[in-house]
Amino acid sequence: MKIEVRYRALYRYASRVSFSPHTFRLFPRGDANVLIEKREFITNAGADVQDRRDLFDNPIAFCFYPKPGRDLRAKLTLRLHLRERNAFHFLLDPHALDFPFRYHAGEQQVLAPFLDASRAVRLPFWDLKRQPTVPALVELNEAIYKNVRYERREEGAARSPAETLATGEGACRDFAVLLAETLRGVGIAARLASGYLCEFGEKEKRAAGAMHAWTEAFLPGAGWVGLDPTNGVFCNHNHITTAVGRTPEEIAPITGSYFNKTRVESEMTTKLELVKCRK
Repeated sequence: MKIEVRYRALYRYASRVSFSPHTFRLFPRGDANVLIEKREFITNAGADVQDRRDLFDNPIAFCFYPKPGRDLRAKLTLRLHLRERNAFHFLLDPHALDFPFRYHAGEQQVLAPFLDASRAVRLPFWDLKRQPTVPALVELNEAIYKNVRYERREEGAARSPAETLATGEGACRDFAVLLAETLRGVGIAARLASGYLCEFGEKEKRAAGAMHAWTEAFLPGAGWVGLDPTNGVFCNHNHITTAVGRTPEEIAPITGSYFNKTRVESEMTTKLELVKCRK
């Protein structure tokens, strides 16, 4: 399947401001199932655009803006060839077959940053019990999907797990954080992921048409496996990952700020189109 991704972002300010360097995490990570046939990224004239890899090996555009202005613009066009992928096409190592499991010492050492359980909470609608790992994760993922209402909220920081459980609703980044912290609380390494949800089926999924966030768990033998609690599914070729990290800030599509002596009124607009190509 071939698709075209068209992303636009516009930050508009009431008066001229200076801009900090901005980081754009909008580009697909290296994946054998995703072939990039076209990549065109445009931002303000005169900007110094540097293609880099960040701490988590995410492909980023790191942009310097030497001139003040009233607008900051970004435009991205991607043409991608997606190869179909079965989300459950993996075999677990013997020590990870039953849930919960313990990582080997070498795995624990590498995965330590993703095992921090300081923000873990207990889900009132799910109980930890001994069972095969994959069915356990399917059950946990579906439990969050069924018991937390979806709220489309495109701006603002992700809520803590406690806040999400208290309100009973959340945006996709809140779902992702809740699942990640739950996994860490039971000893499973988890990280956050963001990217595009490309779904052309008859039933539209939650968060379709906007940048999306989900969770990845490290399963020995399978590697990092994506779980989308917003939609209650494991991630397949329809989830195109652009960034992974420990925190919501580390996977944000765009980060940066402006400088001015006083506060300046501003507005942000974004538009994302995912189009299925005929050829």
